[in-house]
This record gives sequence, C-alpha cells and structure tokens, in this order.
Amino acid sequence: MCGTAGMFVGCAALTQCPKQLLLHRVAAADAPEPPSAPGDYRSPFRNWHERAAVRQSPRRTLGEDESGRHYFPPDLVPVTQHPLVKELPAAVHEELLVQHLYRYLDFTARLESLVVNRTVLSIAQGTVGVELPDEMRFDAYKIYCDEAYHTLFSIDLARQVEQRTRIAPRLPRQPFFLDRLHRLLDELPPADGALAEILFVVVSETLISASLAEIPDTSEVVAAVSGTVRDHAGDEGRHHAYFAMFLRQMWGQLSPAERRAAARLVPRLITTFLHPDLPAIREELIRYGLGEDDAHRVVAETYTPEILSQHLAAMSRQTVRYFESLGAFDDARAREELHVHGIRK
Repeated sequence: MCGTAGMFVGCAALTQCPKQLLLHRVAAADAPEPPSAPGDYRSPFRNWHERAAVRQSPRRTLGEDESGRHYFPPDLVPVTQHPLVKELPAAVHEELLVQHLYRYLDFTARLESLVVNRTVLSIAQGTVGVELPDEMRFDAYKIYCDEAYHTLFSIDLARQVEQRTRIAPRLPRQPFFLDRLHRLLDELPPADGALAEILFVVVSETLISASLAEIPDTSEVVAAVSGTVRDHAGDEGRHHAYFAMFLRQMWGQLSPAERRAAARLVPRLITTFLHPDLPAIREELIRYGLGEDDAHRVVAETYTPEILSQHLAAMSRQTVRYFESLGAFDDARAREELHVHGIRK
C-alpha cells in the first residue's frame, strides 16, 4: 500500500464522487474473485517482469523548469481550502504543500519497509503460519521487491525536493499510524498480536485511495511527483488482488475463535490506517502563523465527524466487502465494532 489513503480527508461529497465510485468498480474488476479452494490461485503477477515499476519505470527526477506547478495538489490537502488558511501568504501555502509531500513520502516509505515487507517476507519464506500454493509464496518475493522500490523512490524524491526547495522536512518521529498500530499490538496477547499484524497488512493493501489515482491526472503538480504516484498505483493494483486472495486462503485456516478475534480487530485496524493525525495538523497550522483558536477552528470545520465517517466508509468499502464475503461480520460484536469506529451507520 501507500501513504495516500490515510492522508487525505475532507471532501464532503466523497461517497457520491463519480471518480470514487469508478475506482471501486475498477478495483473489483482488477482483483480476481477470491478462490473458493485453498489450492486455487491465479497469479496477478504474470506480467510482473514487463510491468512492475522496478523493472520498467525510469527514475523520476525534478525538471529544470516547473515554475507554477505545485509539489502537491492543493485540493488533496483539505486544510488549504479553509478561508483562514487561504489568507496566509502564498509562500506559506507552498511550504504547506511541500511538507505534505514529505509526510506522504515518509508515510509510504515507513509503511512499505517497516510493516508490509516484514509480513511479505514471512509469506515468501513460509513462516507466516498460512499454508499457501508455491506460486503464491513466490509472488510474495515480487511484492517484496515492489515495496522496497517504493521505499527507495519515496526517499529519493524527498531528497530531490529538499535540495530544490531548500525547505527542510518537518516529520514526526514516526507516522501516526505506526504509533497507533504499536499501541494496539501492545494491548493484545502475543497470539492475537501476530494475527493483528498480518491483518493490518491485508487491510492496508486492499484499501482503495482515490487520491492515488487523482494525482497523475493533475497538471498543476510537478511531473516527478505525478510520475512517482503513477508508478506506485500500477504496482498497488496487483498487490490489492494478491491480498484479497491471501485473505481467503488465511481465513479458511483460522479456528472459529481466531476468526471472531480477527473480525473484531478489522474495524480498529481500518481506523488505525485511515484516521488523520488531527493534533499534528493543528500544531502545523500554528507554526504557519495561525493563532491557537483559529487552528482549532480550521481542523474542527475541515474534519467534521460526518466527513471523517464518510471517508472511512468510502475508503474501506471494498475491504469490508472482502471480510463480509467470508462471514466475518456475522458476529454481532464485529458488526458493533464497525458502528463504533464510524465505518457503518
């Protein structure tokens, strides 16, 4: 997966957006129906050697003259649309977008290298605790290469942007989702913790991000950024298909008790990945010159409970459907968790 899904919230029309609905249809078409039998595996990586970004995409470098282009689309950074933020100087607006790009790239690099590839390597080496077809384990090595390359090109692009703009990144010690994931894992018994970590990768790899598809279509963005995201999106379609099938394979091998525990964890894992870091957003706005009260107002009016709930429901719709198809939410407590976390009314 990438950092986009957990970083863009704020469009009040998200659940009605034609592009968002189209993305869900495309995702469903790209992801083969999960196999009905454990040994039934149709690889989404048949053309990997010809189509993977690490195999065929050029290094994305900043152009010499990209004046007038943004380093990130303003309409995908919701606070920039608030009247109080619009009153800030133009230079502040550009720095805000550059910092958002840094956070996106850092989010992506940390997710891929510290979380996803840890599980993917276990899948490839057969130590994840799930019996899989040999071809499926072999494909995990391809995902491992993809995710390592996504980490590399994210860090590469961030270094180029810093050299070009002379704006130093201001990043948290670690992305918000990692803090929340570590807290969750610390609360669970060891056996449930191992299951939660695998489930988090399944959830993050099957979440759909409208922003990932929108960035390449935005002519206002510097070409290296849009090209990097376009490369990433092509790989992630295959990963989504793979983990939809992996989930079916894993679910059939869990005990009834493990399935109940897994189903009750899924809503919390979705919000762990998708919920924005609102305190950090407020602090950043104060750093740009807004008063504390104004910063609180911008965040409260941009990220209303209704918008957050719409975002969670829309972005997680396909992932929830995969679990529903397995009967995960037949459990009353699991259904209640969907409501508690605002994923379903």
